[in-house]
Amino acid sequence: MISSDAITWNAPDDEHPARTAGQRSYAAVAKGDLDEWLTIYAEDCVLEDPVGPSMFDPEGKGHHGHEGLKAFWEKAIASVDRFEFEINDSFANPEGNTCANIGKIKTSFADGSYTTTELIMVYVVDDDGRVKSMKAFWEPERTMASFTKP
Repeated sequence: MISSDAITWNAPDDEHPARTAGQRSYAAVAKGDLDEWLTIYAEDCVLEDPVGPSMFDPEGKGHHGHEGLKAFWEKAIASVDRFEFEINDSFANPEGNTCANIGKIKTSFADGSYTTTELIMVYVVDDDGRVKSMKAFWEPERTMASFTKP
């Protein structure tokens, strides 16, 4: 299990390459470390967060490769003051390269406002344990409805 004060892990935590990649991703995002985050993802990765068209991806085609990840980081991550991840379940077949994590993310801004996103995140890793695909299933409208002023 990757340790971070920004991650509450209430799920199975046995070693699995996709589960570990997810944990590493959460820790890098929580630290605001783009360079570390990029090392977790394969050069030819695809990130869909959320899956389908959204304010971060109007065409719903995902963010491709490290250049796509950098653009996503600027749109969705860079302006956030603090991320808090709570993972309440995690499913990873020991013989596979995929993991699905179920939980929520509290996204806090500098003025004290925040949103909470309930979601399922599916990670697929390559033979080196780097993320080839990450799909986050969540509804932007539900997240925006959770907006809480300071």
